Amino acid sequence: MPDQKTQKPYRVYRGGHVPKDDPEAARFDFGRGGTATATPPRPAGPARPRTEVQHYPSGGLPGRPVATTAPGRRFPIGWKKAVLLGLGLLLVLLLIWVYLGYRAFAQEVERANKRVDAKTRAALTPAGSMWRDPQVTLVLGSDGRGSASIGSARADSILLVRTDPGKHTIYMLSIPRDMRVPIAGHGDEKINASLAFGGPPLLIRTIKSFTGLPVNHVTAVAFKGFQELIAAMGGLTIQNPSRIVSSQPFGGKDWVFAKGEIHLNGRNALAYARIRHTTNPADSDITRTERQQRVLQAIAHQLVSPTSILHLRSIGGAVAKPLATDLSAMELIAMGWIKFRAQRTVECHLGGTAQFVDGEAVLVPSPANRAVIQAFLGQAAPPRQPKGTLFDPGCTIR
Repeated sequence: MPDQKTQKPYRVYRGGHVPKDDPEAARFDFGRGGTATATPPRPAGPARPRTEVQHYPSGGLPGRPVATTAPGRRFPIGWKKAVLLGLGLLLVLLLIWVYLGYRAFAQEVERANKRVDAKTRAALTPAGSMWRDPQVTLVLGSDGRGSASIGSARADSILLVRTDPGKHTIYMLSIPRDMRVPIAGHGDEKINASLAFGGPPLLIRTIKSFTGLPVNHVTAVAFKGFQELIAAMGGLTIQNPSRIVSSQPFGGKDWVFAKGEIHLNGRNALAYARIRHTTNPADSDITRTERQQRVLQAIAHQLVSPTSILHLRSIGGAVAKPLATDLSAMELIAMGWIKFRAQRTVECHLGGTAQFVDGEAVLVPSPANRAVIQAFLGQAAPPRQPKGTLFDPGCTIR
């Protein structure tokens, strides 16, 4: 048995207590929690090779040394980042595509703006922002070919469109072209005659005098020019309230349009809007104007659809070709957006009593027109047209 005097005893220090008579333990200073604040120096030796530690992105073992890549190289990006980068690239390409379509549209609108003469612009009432303020736009429908000309518009239909962004409602007011009204310097005549007497400026002033409504913007529409646009959009779908059968050929063809939902190509849409003579005795100039309104509304609704926005580059140039307007490209887009967001459309028309004056068939204005105008301004409930009448004023809510 070894000599106990020469054997170095082992001592266990607990609770951070350091015996005063142990010179080795005195080199350590333990706190109450047993944490060393000083450590003995480690013996010098050969330098150990340094190991670079990388953590796995996910699912690996934290802190485990792994092989490093060559300087300047990185691991491939994760699939989530790849998806986000791909979506970002698609969004950039989509924005570029839409911008190119907008530019084609804007360039054609600039040509349409040049078709409005200075006298017509001077007759308009200045207004605020199309995005914020109520606006009244005069739409003159013409059976002309190709581009319309505001200076020589043949108003086969006279339509006022009122946009009110705050009420999410589109108001339309059609004025029969045979309505007999006072025309400055010419006495009582058909309202359409004001174009022959003084062009669009006189028509604008006549409308304001007759209805009390200021006209903020004007647009002339050549319906034949819409054939190319409708074809580019793939046709139109509308709700036809009653069956239509032409009693005379139109465009060299007899036409039949069924009641209900119908799909129209460019040629069919033109016939639907322009047919004058049908087998329905209830058809009139007023009902024909209503058909034109359905075509214009269907075009406006489809132009702001996501599908048309994606094809804006191919149809953008065709949108404004049949127009002559003072509206800018951005204002036309604002009208389309307001139409898209509108929760309802109030379609109204003025009316009167059919009479012959000086051998000419005219409509003598009805006193009920005032209530219709108030409905157009959003100041009264839209009055319904009495059933069984042809020319009485009234409104329809869609």
